[in-house]
Amino acid sequence: MVEYLIVGAGFAGCVIAEKLASAGKKVVVIEKRNHIGGNAYDYYDEHGVLIHKYGPHWFHTNSDEVIKYLSQFTAWIEHKHVVKSFVNGKLYPFPVNRTTLNLFFNVNLKTEEEAKKFLNRLKIKFDGAPQNAEEKALSLVGEKLYNAFYKNYTAKQWGVNPKELSPSVTARIPIRYDENDAYFNDKFMLMPSEGYAKIFERMCKNKNIELLLNTSFPVPFEWKNLIYTGKLDELFNYKLGKLPYRSLKFVHKHFEKEYFQVCQQINYPNEHEYTRIVEWKHATKQVCNGTSVMYEYPVSLEIGKEPYYPVLSKESLELAKAYKKLARNKKNIFLVGRLAEFKYYNMDQVILVALKLADKLLAKN
Repeated sequence: MVEYLIVGAGFAGCVIAEKLASAGKKVVVIEKRNHIGGNAYDYYDEHGVLIHKYGPHWFHTNSDEVIKYLSQFTAWIEHKHVVKSFVNGKLYPFPVNRTTLNLFFNVNLKTEEEAKKFLNRLKIKFDGAPQNAEEKALSLVGEKLYNAFYKNYTAKQWGVNPKELSPSVTARIPIRYDENDAYFNDKFMLMPSEGYAKIFERMCKNKNIELLLNTSFPVPFEWKNLIYTGKLDELFNYKLGKLPYRSLKFVHKHFEKEYFQVCQQINYPNEHEYTRIVEWKHATKQVCNGTSVMYEYPVSLEIGKEPYYPVLSKESLELAKAYKKLARNKKNIFLVGRLAEFKYYNMDQVILVALKLADKLLAKN
C-alpha cells in the first residue's frame, strides 16, 4: 500500500512531496500530463526563448518562509512586473495609479493626497459591503474607470457578468495614489534565474519520490493518505453537480526583433477577444535573437479542456462547500491548491498552504 499518494505535480503537489520525502517518507506522485510543474511549467521554444506554456507566472510574495524554501532549488533575478492597459487607443499604467488618473481624465494631480481626494469623489458608495465583483470595483474606482478598465476584461476572463462574481475577484487588484507602475508591491518580486521547470526537477530528485507521468486518478493500487490537487468535483465523480472552472487558449508568436511591446504585459479589456499579450523577455531578462509573445484568450472549460481557475460566485462557493464536506467525511483525504480548494490562490499562497499541510502530515505520523 502506498503511504502517500499525491495527485498532481504542480507547486502544491511537488512541495508536499519534497517535504515528506526529505523527512524519509515514501511518496508516489501521479501527473496526467507528460511533465511536472503543473501550470507553472516553462520551456525553451523552437527559437530559444524561455516561455511559460500555460500562461504567465510572475513570482511575488511577502513571505520569508516561501523565499527561504524555494531558494533551496533556485537562484533569483529581480523582477518588476509592469502592466499597461490599452484603452481607447492609448496605453495606461495598470493598476490605476496617479499617472493613470492624470492621463485618463486630463488632470494634473501632483500629490498622493490630491489623487486620493480625486478618486474618492469617483467612488460609488453602497449600503453595506459590496455584494459582487462589479460593486466592489465601483466602490474602488467609480463608474468611468470601471467601464474602461475592469468591466469587459472581467467579463471576458470569467465568462460571466461581473455582477455574478464574488467581490474578491476585483478586490485583489490594487489601487495606487503615487506613480508606482509596478503591478505588485510585495517584499519579494523575483523570477527563477533558470526558469520554473528547474525548480520542479530539483524538488523531485529525492529517491523517496516515485513520479508517474501520463497517469490519471483513480489509480489501480491502494493508498493510505491521498493529497489531491485536481478538480474538486471530479474527485467525487460530479455527484453533487459540476463546479465552474475557467480555461484558457494561448497563441504563441515569434518576431525577429528585440522587443515586440514596451513592457511584459499589455491588457486589452475592450476591443479584442484576447485579454492580454505577454512578452517573456521583459521578465526573464533573457538575451537572445528575436522575441516570443503569447496572446491569451479566456474560454470555457469544454473548449480549453484544462482548468486554470475556479469561477467564484455565491452559488459555486456553496457547491464547493458541500464537496469539501464530503472530503472531510472521507478518512485521510487532503485537498490543496486552486482547483481542489476552489480558491483563487497566487503561487506563494499555494506554496504556503502546501508547506503547512506537509508539516501537519508529518506531525500526525
